[in-house]
Amino acid sequence: MQEIKISADIIKKSGIAFGTSGARGLVEQFTDKTCAAFAVAFLSHLQQSAAVKRVAIGMDRRPSSPAMAAACAGAAQAMGLAVDYYGILPTPALAWQAMLDGVPAIMITGSHIPFDRNGIKFYRPDGEITKADEQAIVQSTAELPAFEPALPAESANARANYMARNLTLFPDGLLSGWRIGVYEHSAAGRDINIEVLTQLGAEVVSLGRTDTFVPIDTEAVSEEDKALGKAWSREHKLDAILSTDGDGDRPLVADENGEWLRGDILGLLCARFLNIQALAVPVSCNTAIEASDSFSEVLRTRIGSPYVIEGMQQLSRRHKRVAGFEANGGFLMGDLPTRDALLPALALFAAARQRNLPISALLADLPSRFTASDRIKNFPTEQSRALLASWQQNTAGLEAALNLPAPIANINTTDGLRATLENGSIVHLRPSGNAPELRCYVEASAPAAAEQLLTHCMKALGSL
Repeated sequence: MQEIKISADIIKKSGIAFGTSGARGLVEQFTDKTCAAFAVAFLSHLQQSAAVKRVAIGMDRRPSSPAMAAACAGAAQAMGLAVDYYGILPTPALAWQAMLDGVPAIMITGSHIPFDRNGIKFYRPDGEITKADEQAIVQSTAELPAFEPALPAESANARANYMARNLTLFPDGLLSGWRIGVYEHSAAGRDINIEVLTQLGAEVVSLGRTDTFVPIDTEAVSEEDKALGKAWSREHKLDAILSTDGDGDRPLVADENGEWLRGDILGLLCARFLNIQALAVPVSCNTAIEASDSFSEVLRTRIGSPYVIEGMQQLSRRHKRVAGFEANGGFLMGDLPTRDALLPALALFAAARQRNLPISALLADLPSRFTASDRIKNFPTEQSRALLASWQQNTAGLEAALNLPAPIANINTTDGLRATLENGSIVHLRPSGNAPELRCYVEASAPAAAEQLLTHCMKALGSL
């Protein structure tokens, strides 16, 4: 049988698809050949419109990541390209270095998805690829050359430049007198986070470092991590706790009480501190954003950073200071149009220091809208889509299936099924774009009400 060499055929055979941010799949699907095909398809696509001589490559701490990075590097070298290899680092650090150098980048990461999976993110010299780029990659007719997986010598430049970018945005001594815990786990940027906080004057307490990969999901914080946050805060008398997901583009920040902030609330506080005029945010974000009256315009998008970036581009035609963020807290700026975890955390700390208030007091200024979220794991995507399609046509069926506490006032189908109830509460259901999971987001006027509504919906969904 003739060996398959066309990139599109190899990618299709692998079963790997693009999610909300990058190509995601099971570890065993990412063979050397498949990783190489993705790299060749991506780089060949860029070569159709501009000369490409180098590519930057980085990875997270998943045990499957080094082999995937080596396959991508080997394929690029077989194409005659030089490879700038930056080892383990946050995704925004790699993207920032690639933009500084004007080269494309490939990041090996599964972000927050389960341990048995991984992924690849792609960056043009000017930022994240678009949905059109994704289609070009999976339809590429480029032929896979003979290659040998290999990683060149590692450079520390990207980590240094990423730290410099964050440090120059804030004054020296900003965090003097503060004790900040860093929940390190297996985060790619754990050492960078400690170094930046230390250079800004904070006393840093290292927490939860592990050599085993931990798939932290900042939109579905585990009960164990909730308890850990409170215990660490009491034990170490902390002013804040900083953590991120696996590849450092989604922040997880706790206040002085060890209470983890929701990502969209963190994004809101960051945007206010930075005097942002207009925001692009996904439809799943907290409605406190509009209710705060802090922005001239808020544009709601589909879920996923490519859609947020498209929204930011639209807003930039009408406003000077534009940003975006997602419900997971990943913050995007014009000079770095990809999710970043460190900037919003530092902006939050700066806002608290500027007003001489604890972080919890900043939340008191916000409208009383509270969100909670969770997911049903191992829920086939096609089953999720079929279920939501049926409920879109039959809202009474949705009310009955979830035994909702109030009738549905309206439905938003921008991304998934977002039902606003007559009592003002919101229930939003959508299939995950990265894994076979059904996600549930809820919003209510009080924290207890949001948690109660989430527990109620999750129980009903679990019995379907």
